[in-house]
Amino acid sequence: MSAAPVGGRTDGLPDYLRRLLDAAADLPLRHRMPQATATARRSAVLILFGESAAGPDVLLIEKSAHLRSHAGQPAFPGGGVDEGDDFPVGTALREAHEEAGIDPDGVRVLATLQELYLPPSDRLVVPVVAWWDDPREVSVGDPHEVARVARVPLAELTDPANRFRVRHPVGYVGPAFAVADMLVWGFTAGLLEAILEAAGLARPWDERDVRPLPDSLLRPYTLPGSGDDDDGDAAAAPMVADPAPDGPPTRTVPPR
Repeated sequence: MSAAPVGGRTDGLPDYLRRLLDAAADLPLRHRMPQATATARRSAVLILFGESAAGPDVLLIEKSAHLRSHAGQPAFPGGGVDEGDDFPVGTALREAHEEAGIDPDGVRVLATLQELYLPPSDRLVVPVVAWWDDPREVSVGDPHEVARVARVPLAELTDPANRFRVRHPVGYVGPAFAVADMLVWGFTAGLLEAILEAAGLARPWDERDVRPLPDSLLRPYTLPGSGDDDDGDAAAAPMVADPAPDGPPTRTVPPR
């Protein structure tokens, strides 16, 4: 599946979002995605942009510490397709409502981005881009799955002081953001990085700044076919291999 508009109105959208939609068919991911398996489960995430007193922002959730996988990690709201979903838009909106209390009637869906295959959880994830026409107070929908919900200002995400890379003990090196008292890394950070570049918002930052992943985030990874990632989330699964600043490409999927 390639990026595609879904018929949402484009009137009143900020320029950065128009640039993102124009570039959506060729999102600047750093490397080619691996080939999906025949068993890959379809999933979707909602990338919901809005405007607040702090300026333009994007919605992120922090996973509950009680989950079996990706516990305590930031992510876009989303999950696996359910029977009866109008995939991928219906899946993304349903999950955003369940996890963050987002009313679908106040959301203008604009486009779906290219499918991204994530080997650690054997998922095909479709990002759904939307604009919050009627912003409301965010709230935790299901406390068993979500610890908190945050509207993160884009200015924080593009601030060079909040950007660096993280290194997993097995060698994975990838982008990270320190925003809203959260460490965003893995799939979510990789997608955010590509989106900021496509939207023309990215600013130069020190890509030589590589930090070890905190011990608190060194949790087991889901392997393909394990069935351990029931909610379909891919918050911190490494999206693609990323070269170390001064070395060859590192391993893509940390083993369990």
